[in-house]
Amino acid sequence: MNDIVIVGAGKTGRGFLGRLCAEAGVHVTYVDKNAELAAALNAAGSFAVNFFGNCRPTVTVKDYSVCTWENAVIPENALILISVCGQNLKDAAASLKEKLIPGAKYQIITAENSSKPSKVVREVIGMDTVSVSEGTVFCTTIEGEGLEIRSQDYPYFQYDAELLPEGYDAGIPALRPVKEFGNFLTRKLYTYNAASCVIAYLGALKGYTDYASAANDPEILALLDKNYAETGKALCAEYGYDPEDQAEFALLSRKKFCDRTITDTVNRNARDPQRKLAPAERITGPMALIEKYGLDADVLYRTTAAALLYDAEGENAWREIKEGKSASELLDSVCGISADSVSGQKILRYVREYEEGKL
Repeated sequence: MNDIVIVGAGKTGRGFLGRLCAEAGVHVTYVDKNAELAAALNAAGSFAVNFFGNCRPTVTVKDYSVCTWENAVIPENALILISVCGQNLKDAAASLKEKLIPGAKYQIITAENSSKPSKVVREVIGMDTVSVSEGTVFCTTIEGEGLEIRSQDYPYFQYDAELLPEGYDAGIPALRPVKEFGNFLTRKLYTYNAASCVIAYLGALKGYTDYASAANDPEILALLDKNYAETGKALCAEYGYDPEDQAEFALLSRKKFCDRTITDTVNRNARDPQRKLAPAERITGPMALIEKYGLDADVLYRTTAAALLYDAEGENAWREIKEGKSASELLDSVCGISADSVSGQKILRYVREYEEGKL
């Protein structure tokens, strides 16, 4: 078993990664720049991870130690998981570099959903003996009372297998190496992010402000399930995913979005529609893939129409883009979809229906 070091003892570091390690019976050394937090965790000797909706028993994490950078010792060949905000990655990597033994081997995996986090860390570390990969965090965590973390019950941390030495095994079943990670990120975009758009834009159209309430609306939920099914078939056809595995992947997404104990808003998930509507993005990308295999993309036609009509306080960039443009013009300029195409005609039909109040 490799030594496990988690850089960042915040809600993701200890509430998700730390919990997965605890469930595997693995000791973890946390490194955090917050001396007060480190002292509190060491004094307590344990912390609780409680799950939204009390869907499973509390996990009490005990087998750990916490230090600051001043007294951190990183053992050779350790697996280092970096769980800090994207804007703090460079600083964390620079502090880590000072603690690594020159010429020693280490494996690093970033747990931050920012753009190319492994590249950021790799460039700062700059050591040939250090391999840097990246994973995607699907698990929602929030800080509770005291040291408690409240968490979604998400069972895996998936990371790019091809950026670590061939055959590398972290020794923790819940840390899942994924080959062709770029395809996996597409799978995530088309399954999770597309579903979020279905809920957010159709929810906004129906007047919802609370995200989970929109997700549990019977009509929206039926459309969501239809989209999961059609997208799943298209992804399996394109990338060879196992249908049962894709169904589980979609179900975890559905459970998260429908969980009423996770506080979220429609507007937060709907913001910046110009980005979400862009070509090959989370709405237009799966739409094209579904169409490629002759499947039914109707839910995404509806979602595109709702997104084109979306408006909310603070959406200044979107309002500027929309100024003086018809839905047909927006469809072409923002989505890259011709108004004369079959898809364009179906989307514009929904735009007209929505404008007439037919939801």
